[in-house]
Amino acid sequence: MLRTAEITAELTGLEESRHQLYWRSRLEFTLDCFICERTGRTTVFERGTEQALCSGSRSGFQRHHTAGRIAAFDTTSGRERLAVRALVDFWWAPFTDTRDDRRAAAPTSHPWVRLHLAYHCPEANEPGTGSVQTNLVRPHHLTCKHCDRRLGVDSDTPAVRLLG
Repeated sequence: MLRTAEITAELTGLEESRHQLYWRSRLEFTLDCFICERTGRTTVFERGTEQALCSGSRSGFQRHHTAGRIAAFDTTSGRERLAVRALVDFWWAPFTDTRDDRRAAAPTSHPWVRLHLAYHCPEANEPGTGSVQTNLVRPHHLTCKHCDRRLGVDSDTPAVRLLG
């Protein structure tokens, strides 16, 4: 069955940064994969592609394509905040994990997400990347890898909500 998850996140404290910070259209989301029949697989989604990439497992099933896509990707930026909202469509079917004997859920029982960012450092005249994810200690301060200035603050855990 087709399921849709809404993923949202926000950075604040951008007023000091002149780094042209923006959300990249790639995200990683933990799903239970009915193709390799494993729970808790990191699945990579890229806006514009019609398939997602499941991480597979260390033993047996390698990385493989799975039915999933970013259906919508909206960003909001202002002087002090940068927000993102992504709708992720994925196919899900019930199964029992072939290794751990756990029943699958949609989304997985412990959803994890990583959202990617990019920026340009005006001092070093170089690009940089960063990310926020659900399992970081908050507040998390993002800093430029070139000049060590603060890019923004990740105060709240990215939210994952199953819509359908």
